[in-house]
Amino acid sequence: MTDVVALDATAQAELVAKGEVSPQELVAGAIERAEKINPELNAICSPLFEEATETAAGELPDGPFKGVPFLFKDLGAGLAGQPMYMGNRALKEIDMRMPYDTHLGSRFRDAGLVTLGRTATPELGILPTTEPVVNDGPTRNPWDKTRSSGGSSGGSAAAVASGIVPIAHASDGGGSIRIPASECGLVGLKATRARISQAPVMGDSMSGLTTELVVAHSVRDVATMLDWVHGPVPGDPYGCPAPSRPYSEEVSAGTEPLRIALLTESLTGDALQPAVVTAARETARKLEDLGHEVTEFDLPAAGEPEALYQTFITRWAAGMSQTSDTLSLIIGRPLTQDDVEPLTWALIEKGRTEGGAAYLSAIAQHQLIARLIAGVMIDGHFDLIMTPTLATVPPKLGHFDQNGPDPMDAMLKARELATFTGIFNATGQPAISLPLEMSEEGLPIGIQFVAPMWGEDILIRLAGELERAHPWIDRRAPGVLG
Repeated sequence: MTDVVALDATAQAELVAKGEVSPQELVAGAIERAEKINPELNAICSPLFEEATETAAGELPDGPFKGVPFLFKDLGAGLAGQPMYMGNRALKEIDMRMPYDTHLGSRFRDAGLVTLGRTATPELGILPTTEPVVNDGPTRNPWDKTRSSGGSSGGSAAAVASGIVPIAHASDGGGSIRIPASECGLVGLKATRARISQAPVMGDSMSGLTTELVVAHSVRDVATMLDWVHGPVPGDPYGCPAPSRPYSEEVSAGTEPLRIALLTESLTGDALQPAVVTAARETARKLEDLGHEVTEFDLPAAGEPEALYQTFITRWAAGMSQTSDTLSLIIGRPLTQDDVEPLTWALIEKGRTEGGAAYLSAIAQHQLIARLIAGVMIDGHFDLIMTPTLATVPPKLGHFDQNGPDPMDAMLKARELATFTGIFNATGQPAISLPLEMSEEGLPIGIQFVAPMWGEDILIRLAGELERAHPWIDRRAPGVLG
């Protein structure tokens, strides 16, 4: 079973289909790894090992990942009866449980995946690091345990990068799939707004900022999962056009020469570490060797960089204020400052005071930015935008400290790190982070590609081409493969 750790989810499912390994063996091996690794990494916050063992021994749905071990992020999708704490102490104190299957949760189950538990997330998914107070310690990066694994899907990314499971649920409202994918050396796709339904409770969280999918080692795992889960359900406020063919077919399809705009200047006016700029230009050379044209480019401004940040925070603050009302209903009393971390409370208060006009103005600003970027891609004849996924290599744990005089200082540091990710939540475009580069000290550096709306197909085609030309599947965190 040691060799199984080197396989992606697709390969593990193929072994099950051929009868070469059983779901019970895969799950038992994953639990053994979790019991060995998780105490140090703190990636899994709610183990469900007994349930997983029982599920693996039963009749599993005949989906594309039948028998493969899996983890849900402790935020968003889930199955009835699972713990759902969202990194919050008040929910953990009442042992909050999912009252229903979400649509995405049921699709994961019907894919044949066997859930081992739920993974750590920062409180309510706010910060790009996974260090919630409720978890009694941070989630550590398998590549360097003094560093962050990213957020808000940091627990899922650490669990996949460390070899506990080959694929795990993730969600993204400002980079929360792509950030941990970059920091942990994984593939992370943020799909187009509304590509994946958030039913039954949510229609478009924070007016479409957030979406959910997975982090994984291979492009084919992500593409196959997207095939399995995409599409609207009755009652969704809007949806996306269906792809012309399955996304899994795009992985091995050839690509025509593409025109790619490379951005290496921060979109929020913050500094970039030279290492990530060097990495992006190295990937540009690889693309040119494959026949693509890469041009360094600056996006036209839609207001001052500070205005972009403030309008994004306005939308997030409104979302946190709404969430606080929901949490009050769940716990049966008004949520108080003592129930949440300092930054969470600061955002809740900001959302309560800014009002609806500021929220609608922020959405209008972001829609303007979306039109400007669409115009750049059409008028400039660019097929894709390319950036370093992050402005830095994985930061040290404690970097996003929210316990100073102003908790919002942590958000300023988040802005610096995520200068290239949050904007594409605002525009709704699909974006993927690929583990193409490494720093001199041996840390992963993700490279982000952004397509026009509904352009997941072109992202997956290019990602498949790059994966074949510069494979990363065998590049794992130290000690993962024994």
